[in-house]
Amino acid sequence: MNYIGELQQADTPGAVCEKLIGVTSAFGLTALMAGTVPHSGTPTGRQKDHILLCDWPAEWLERYVARNYVDHDPVVSRMKQLPAPVQWSDAAGGTKIDSDGEVVMGDAGEFKLKDGLAFPLVTLDGQIVMVSLGGERIEMSNQEFGMISLVATYAIGRAMQLLTEGNRAIDHIELTPRERECLTWAAAGKSEWEISQILGISEHTSEKHLLNAKFKLGAVNRVQAVAEAIRRGYI
Repeated sequence: MNYIGELQQADTPGAVCEKLIGVTSAFGLTALMAGTVPHSGTPTGRQKDHILLCDWPAEWLERYVARNYVDHDPVVSRMKQLPAPVQWSDAAGGTKIDSDGEVVMGDAGEFKLKDGLAFPLVTLDGQIVMVSLGGERIEMSNQEFGMISLVATYAIGRAMQLLTEGNRAIDHIELTPRERECLTWAAAGKSEWEISQILGISEHTSEKHLLNAKFKLGAVNRVQAVAEAIRRGYI
């Protein structure tokens, strides 16, 4: 988890992006876009307001916005229908796409973005952020796919912290035994309800313990809280 420590030391969103690409480029993922998904019909002049972090080729970003590709991008459409990790090629192949969608994917290929990964990040206030990493050719195992998802989610959470004014520095914190237990089971992929059944507590109580742990750890989402707890040796 050295990369998590390095990301935590990054002091600007740009530095976070650079460190993240330094990790993912080894798997062929050389470009990053992260932002909230605009509603269909959002004016092109406002689409960039949704971007949180971007390392796309500048010309591709301008074309994507100017031609309103977000309303035809099969990866974005898949994320709206099913907010779960997906490979670009699977989103394009598993969903019936129109000619506009084919144009989007073809144009992306012109900028050496022929395939990639996309996954959702849910913030504490329920906002869904789409994270998309692309490249000319990606190579990774299922285990590496999960690792990249974890690292990228942590990175975007860190960038969001830096973008938020008044970000508080956290030196020493104390997690209760129950908060550690809930985080441990969260790290194993258990839901709040499943954690409540395992620990013999109510779902509301398990949710409360996780929220408290997220706040103490300065995390913006569940995955970042788990990663930060691992980095600090709490689980």
